Amino acid sequence: MHSEFSDVLIFKIKKDMTKSDIVAEITNKTGYEKNDVQKTVEAFMESIKESMSKGNNIYLRGFGSFIVKRRAEKTGRNISKNTTILIPAHNIPSFKPAKTFVNKVKNSVK
Repeated sequence: MHSEFSDVLIFKIKKDMTKSDIVAEITNKTGYEKNDVQKTVEAFMESIKESMSKGNNIYLRGFGSFIVKRRAEKTGRNISKNTTILIPAHNIPSFKPAKTFVNKVKNSVK
């Protein structure tokens, strides 16, 4: 029975989180209403998207940076038609974690 319990704990520790899981965890830790936390998380994500769509970077000390990267124009291939296509220059969102964040993950994952 002990090993079954350990397996359940390992499963819960390695579980991927969804937005609703984050909302539930913040609700449990702060005691705020779930609806209020949901609106706050949604507003936070919308703020990041809006700012980055304007070309702005976002820096969260101790967490990381949301950075807009510029991809240069390049030539690609359409494999199904065996033709060359031109992929125009474009921006792409990127996340660069802070050193403290990287170290915490690096030291905790076994």
